[in-house]
Amino acid sequence: MYNVQVYVTYKDSVLDPQGQAVQGAIQRLGFEGISQMRIGKFFEMQVTGTDQAAVIDKVEAICDRLLANPNMEQYRYDVQLVEDAK
Repeated sequence: MYNVQVYVTYKDSVLDPQGQAVQGAIQRLGFEGISQMRIGKFFEMQVTGTDQAAVIDKVEAICDRLLANPNMEQYRYDVQLVEDAK
């Protein structure tokens, strides 16, 4: 079993209006030194499998077909093996 965390964000070339709105609010609150605010999505799942390469292939297929819009978004993921707690 693997724990998988997936992070989906807009590509750098795509305008992020939510990120800009949050950045503006941060500045209005008086915080300085914050730039390039981007809003994204976070997914966490457990994937059954004994072969990490097969798990990665499955995660990438899920991301490509459902979690991310490949025209506007990019994703990255972290795959960790769950140790048997016996």
